[in-house]
Amino acid sequence: MAGNKSYTIVEYFGGDDGYRCGYCKNQTGNFSHGMWSHTMTVQDYQDLIDRGWRRSGKYVYKPIMNKTCCPQYTIRCHALKFQPSKSHKKVLKKMSKFISKGELPKGQEDGEPMDSVCEDAGPREPSKVCHSELKCASITDIEKEAAESPSITETQKDVTDAAPTSSETSRKDPASVPDGRTVASAPKPGLGADASRPLCRKAKELRKERRLQKEQARQHNDGASPIVSPTPTTPAQTSQAKPLEDFINESLPENSSHCLEVRLVRSNPPSPQFKASFDASYQVYKLYQMAIHKDPPDKPSESQFRRFLCDSPLEAEYSPDGPEVGYGSFHQQYWLDGRIVAVGVIDILPTCVSSVYLYYHPDFASLSLGSYSALREIAFTRQLQKQSPKLSYYYLGFYIHSCPKMRYKGQYRPSDLLCPETYAWVPIERCLPHLENSRYARFNQDPEAGDARLLKDVGRALVLYRRTVMPYAAYSRKRKGPSDEAEVQQYAGLVGQDCAERILLYRA
Repeated sequence: MAGNKSYTIVEYFGGDDGYRCGYCKNQTGNFSHGMWSHTMTVQDYQDLIDRGWRRSGKYVYKPIMNKTCCPQYTIRCHALKFQPSKSHKKVLKKMSKFISKGELPKGQEDGEPMDSVCEDAGPREPSKVCHSELKCASITDIEKEAAESPSITETQKDVTDAAPTSSETSRKDPASVPDGRTVASAPKPGLGADASRPLCRKAKELRKERRLQKEQARQHNDGASPIVSPTPTTPAQTSQAKPLEDFINESLPENSSHCLEVRLVRSNPPSPQFKASFDASYQVYKLYQMAIHKDPPDKPSESQFRRFLCDSPLEAEYSPDGPEVGYGSFHQQYWLDGRIVAVGVIDILPTCVSSVYLYYHPDFASLSLGSYSALREIAFTRQLQKQSPKLSYYYLGFYIHSCPKMRYKGQYRPSDLLCPETYAWVPIERCLPHLENSRYARFNQDPEAGDARLLKDVGRALVLYRRTVMPYAAYSRKRKGPSDEAEVQQYAGLVGQDCAERILLYRA
């Protein structure tokens, strides 16, 4: 390409037909816009998922929120502010017990189902693009064609994010019983705390206060100036919350029955480690699809596995201020005693780690690997943030409130949902009341707010036409035949100003 510049090249499919929904099983209720991405920069994909898009392999789709049967809201977790809940700690302790003692917990997974692989959202293969043309095209500089286009007014500025999320409402801990189990106990009837008695305080806090009193008495006897006693601190002030990393490290003890190792391998372009472990990884995926999603034995094929979970439009990118592993698509492999038991498919993007999919060996379903892998990916995001300060979010894909089994993603807090009309991030606590009343909801309550990144002049959208990059205004003058302005206008509105002016929309 001219000037060695990387471009994103897509072919837009539209979204008029209904497809089968993987959540409520409605045969024609799933509506989404779709496009095939031949190649994509990580920044373009970051901007797209911040407008409600999501990839499945090289296919990128955006649910039509006010039309689809199960509206899917993009959700992100503030990784740096995340604190594990009681249920999260329970998952980590369960893993720790398994690794140290070697006994699998009884019963099935009490965690969460993962997202279904997007098989029914629409077309999957490009219908018009010649691959050799895209790979061998000598794309001309855009400035040549841009000079032919009329001047275009500037668009409005970015909209700011919503207010920071509030902390999750605390819940009472279950009562502790002698054998180490925890059971929820009903509150006993009574009149409440005795206001005439002092509040309960920790022994550590009392010892500290006694030492301070003794020091004051000693200095007073020695004639020294007395030390001013500080205001007694509350338990909340004295005890800091234990970080997630400490719980994870506890779940990986030394000298244990099992050894768990998490390896990061690049899936696109495939690294030598990815190639070497491909067959073992695929076998786990096949068992998972058959046991968890009830696929017939012939459906979880190797080609399907490659297509949805290995192929990616994101090329490897590196930046001086980015993470050492670079940006792009990866597999996080969970190796237990030398064999793969689970794989998390993720994308590392400029401001986030985006979860794509998780699959695991059915024999380990009782370990709640869905929750465990999410916690490990949040910790991984925090690790990357130390190398790249702006990379501070963990995207969990879509939050589907109308599907009770998919509400678990809202438990990773603080988190935000993306407003489907203004594309502003709104704390999930403010969104849930709206979703209780309606499947589809606008979260931004400012009636004057709109899509601040809407491309108002379709002439500025970039297209790839006959191996040449040009604005749509120039392309429309050269093109013969019926106008396709309505389709390009729809596409430009969906991807937004930033992407429309960078991404190359293929036109035959």
